[in-house]
Parts: sequence; C-alpha cells; structure tokens
Amino acid sequence: MSNIRITKQFSFETGHALYGYDGKCKNVHGHSYKLSVTVIGSPITDRSNVKFGMVIDFSDLKKIVKEEIVDQFDHATVFNQTTPHIELANELKNRGHHVILVDYQPTSENMVVDFAERIVARLPKGISLFSLKLQETESSFAEWYASDNL
Repeated sequence: MSNIRITKQFSFETGHALYGYDGKCKNVHGHSYKLSVTVIGSPITDRSNVKFGMVIDFSDLKKIVKEEIVDQFDHATVFNQTTPHIELANELKNRGHHVILVDYQPTSENMVVDFAERIVARLPKGISLFSLKLQETESSFAEWYASDNL
C-alpha cells in the first residue's frame, strides 16, 4: 500500500520575548501563529474498520495537536526559564496570566522542535510525523522535517 501524507492546519496566538536579542524581538510581543502538521502512513485497508481508507482521522490528529500545542500555547506568553525574564514571568503568573516557561529561547525554530517532540509522542503506531511548518508572520516561518532529524 502507498504511503500518503495528510496535513492539518492550526492557528493560535502566543506572546514571547527573546532575552539578549539585539533587535525589537527582545521586547514582549505576540504572533498569530499558523501551524501545519503533516503526517505520513498507509491508509487503513480493513473494510470493517470505520476509518477504512484513512491514514488517520483528521479529528484524531486535531485532538493530539489541540491538546499538546494549541490549548497550551494559545493566548499564553512564553519565556526562557533560564533568563532574567523569569522575574517578569512570575509577576505575570501572580496576576493571573497564562505563562509557559521553557528551557530554550522561544524562537520559531526552537518551538517547532518542541512541538515535533510533543506530537511524535502521541501519534498512533504506523503513523509518523513527516513535517511541521510554524509560521509566525505572513513571510516568516520555521520548518521541521523528520528526514532532517534521523
């Protein structure tokens, strides 16, 4: 049976700041992120299976990405926990804001690696993550490909 790639797209709003950066992104700001998730696998050939002909039900893929990424990162502010931004993060948390502390600089490049690890851990047997595209503006994005990360 042929391998088929399917893609589902997601949108979420997230704020961040890049500590130590020499440009405007050192300031707290946000993006309307677009995430494209592409998985690969063979369509189900068992005619008695309700998902006959599907690689993975789009709703199953949506559930994984929504739980692992969208629900967690939407309308959150992401800071690197190993920088002085921790003080700002704690202040925001104390005021009821949704803050995520990560152990990396929250660039699109690092976020897409984090997202790939989260998704891979949840995919069912026989389905592989093929690629991710995390778009932070209309003209700027980071991509992750499984083939580049063997």
